[in-house]
Order: sequence, then C-alpha cells, then structure tokens
Amino acid sequence: MKVRFSARDSAWAEWAPALRTALPEMELAREGDPAAFDAIIYAPGGDIDDFTPYRRVKLVQSLWAGVERIVTNPTLTQPLARMVDPGLARGMAEYCTGWALRAHLGMDGYAQDGRWRNGAVPPLAPERPVTILGMGELGRATAAMLGGIGFPLTGISASGHPVPGVTVHPVAALDAVLAEAQILICLLPATPATRDLLDARRLSLLPEGAWLINPGRGTLIDDAALLAGLDQGRPAHAVLDVFRTEPLPADHPFWSHPAVTVTPHIAAETRPATAAPVAARNLRRALSGQPVLNLVDRAKGY
Repeated sequence: MKVRFSARDSAWAEWAPALRTALPEMELAREGDPAAFDAIIYAPGGDIDDFTPYRRVKLVQSLWAGVERIVTNPTLTQPLARMVDPGLARGMAEYCTGWALRAHLGMDGYAQDGRWRNGAVPPLAPERPVTILGMGELGRATAAMLGGIGFPLTGISASGHPVPGVTVHPVAALDAVLAEAQILICLLPATPATRDLLDARRLSLLPEGAWLINPGRGTLIDDAALLAGLDQGRPAHAVLDVFRTEPLPADHPFWSHPAVTVTPHIAAETRPATAAPVAARNLRRALSGQPVLNLVDRAKGY
C-alpha cells in the first residue's frame, strides 16, 4: 500500500511515526509519481491542489474533522473521508465543558483587586439550560460530558437523529431554541447553509446574560452582528476559538472588546496517537473494497 502524505511541512515529523506504527504495511511518502499511490492522507497546508493525476487513489483521508477546504475542489473525484477521532472529540468536549462551567459559575465576576464582592449565588447545573448547535460526533461527545454534570441539554440537528440525554430539535426550530439558550455552544460544520446562521436577528433572540461559545467554524456567526449584539448584552459574552481569517488579525475588534474571549483555534486538535489508528482502519477498508467510514457527502459539504 503506497500512501501520499500531503499536509503542512511541520506535520510530517509528528504524524509519520504514528501512521507507520498503525499501518506497518504502508509505504508512506511525501512525494512521488501520482499514478503510483493507492491513497492520500490530507490536511490543509499540503501541496496537492490538483487530484486528477492520482488515478489509482481509492481514498483521500482527511486528518481534520472539517473538510470545507477540500470538499469543493473540482478535481477531487476520489472518495473523501473526514476524521472522526476519539481524542479530538474528547478535546472538544473538555473545551466546551470548561467554558460552559466558567459561564455557569460566573467566574469572570471575581477579579483579584482587593474588593470583597457579594455576588449572586449561581443556580445548580440542572437549572441552567445549555444548547448545542450540531449533534454530530463532536456535539454528542460534548453533550455526554455536560450531561454527566447535570446540565439540561437541547440540541439542533440537521439529521434529527435522537441523542441520549438531549432534547433534539430540527433546524426549523432554531429561533425557539435560541430564545431558551442560556449557554449556546456552536459545533456546526461550515457549509453554505450555515454561513452567517447566527445573524443580528437570531442573536437578538438570546436571553439576556447568555453566553456564546464557538469552537465550530468562524463562518457560523456574522462578526459585525455579534459585536453589535455584545454591546446590547445579547449575548453577554462570546468565547471564540475559530475565525474567518486565522490567525485573527491584530486590528480585529474582537481582541479589544471587553465581552469577547479569544482562544487560538485550540479547542480540538487532531492527535496522532488517537487519530492514526482511525486513518489506518479506513485505509485498509478502502483498499480491501469495504465501505469507507465517515465518508463525506459532497452535496451536504461534510
């Protein structure tokens, strides 16, 4: 099995040992005759823009959960699989849970400035509704962790599939769901249908004091509408890990807004130790003629 590795240069040293351990029968290379490769392991930043010469390739396995930077490539006719990695899912769940707890407990209200503050006692977790937009792998992992603490959970799902411990609604119910979302977590993929989904009108539906946590995709929220909404207290605070332009430009108003917390796209990193076995299993399936796991639906974009 000859596999082409196409990702940023710095990823090679990190990924090559883990992939070779998980798939010892594989010949992994960063370059070579395109017609000689059986599969491609891909991440944004690699050097393949034209997939046409890779005529033998039976699978392009993404190392990222998001595939918006490859799925629209018109030269990509080979099957494309997104990464569903247990380490990535747990990392996302921990990030969302940590920030949800910070919002829930009002931790930002206790500055160390020498003043004793008689703050309001927060409700217990079962009294604080949390809403998750997107009930895919990452949404379900986040729901399982938050549900274990006791938060009542509501979710928006395009598929409508039931999720244990979550009251799942279709996208058509988004407005009603937002009106009850004291903590809103955005985990939807980037597609034409989700672009600017949270616009000025929808942000205005949030309850006063609501927190918004977005580790999903930067295109889900209208930036200007969010800044205007923050000035009006809906939402009261935004934790943002993803942006339309990354790194976030130094002059972007998110940096200086007092109700915005910026984190540098760290919520859910794909970890070679847990993701390499996933990629190996899928490559074996593709080359043996078995159905590919986590196959991307080109029409949906994920």
